[in-house]
Amino acid sequence: MKKAFLQLHLSVFLAGFTGILGKLISLNEGLLVWYRLLITSVTLYILFRIQGTFKKLPWKDILPIGGTGVIVALHWLFFYGSIKYSNVSIGVICFSLTSLFTAIFDPLINRRRFDVAEMLLSMLTLLGILLIFHFDTQYRTGIIIGIISAMFAALFTVFNKRLIKRFDTYTITFYELSTGFIVLSMAMPLYLYLFPVPSLLPSSPDIIYLLVLAWFCTVLMYLLSMSALKRISPFTVNLCFNLEPVYSIVMAFLLFHENKLLNNAFYAGLGCIILSVGLQMLRVAKGKTAS
Repeated sequence: MKKAFLQLHLSVFLAGFTGILGKLISLNEGLLVWYRLLITSVTLYILFRIQGTFKKLPWKDILPIGGTGVIVALHWLFFYGSIKYSNVSIGVICFSLTSLFTAIFDPLINRRRFDVAEMLLSMLTLLGILLIFHFDTQYRTGIIIGIISAMFAALFTVFNKRLIKRFDTYTITFYELSTGFIVLSMAMPLYLYLFPVPSLLPSSPDIIYLLVLAWFCTVLMYLLSMSALKRISPFTVNLCFNLEPVYSIVMAFLLFHENKLLNNAFYAGLGCIILSVGLQMLRVAKGKTAS
C-alpha cells in the first residue's frame, strides 16, 4: 500500500506541471492535445517494440479501451481550454471537482452503494469551487469549461479501474492514447474550421515544452497513476489529484505572478479543497473506507 501511495503522489506531482506547460505552450488547446497524443503514442510504440512487450489486442478489447482514450482526450481539451480562457490557477482548481463526479459516477457505473462520507467530502470541494466561482465574473467561462473537464476526468478514472483488472497498465495506456489521437485527428479539420489558427506548427520553445509534457507528464504520470489504481480506489485517487492545483498554483505564482489576480475568496476555496483531501487520507489511514 505504501508503494501505491508513493506512486500516486509522484504522479500527482508530475500532473502539477501540466497546467504550467499548457500556459507556456502558445498553441490552442486542440493542437496542444493533438501534439501531446501524437508524441506520447509514438514514444510508447517505440518503447514497446524495443522491449518486445507490444501486445496486439482483438477489437472486442480495443473498443472499451479506446473509448476510455477518447474520454481522456476530451478531458485534456476542456482542461487546457479552461486555462486558455482563464489562467493556470483557475483551470487546475476546477479539476478538484473530479472527486465529486467520481463519488457520483463510480456507484452508478459499478453498481455499488453511494458512500455518504465521499459525498460529504465532495461537497466540501464543491463549496471551495463555488467560493472561487463568485470571486470574479471574468473567469466564469474558464470555470465552466474546467468543470466539464473534471467530469470527463472522473469518467476516465472509473472506467480505468475496470480495465486494469483485465489488462496491464502499459497496454491500456498505449491503446487509450493512440485511439484518442486517431479520433482527435479525424475531428481536427472541423475543429480548425471552427477555431482557425495562423499556424499549425509549434515554435521551437513549444517543441521542448511538448516533449516534457508527453514524456514526463503523460507517459510516466499515467503509468504511475494506473499502477496505483491496482491498490487504491478511484475516489481516493481522484481526491489525491486534488493536490495537483497546489503544485500548479505555487508554480503559477512564481512564474506568472497570478497571486496578484486572486483574492481572499480564492484562498478560502483552496483551503476547503485541501481540507477535503486531508480528511479522506485520514479515513484511508484508519481503514474506514476501501482505499
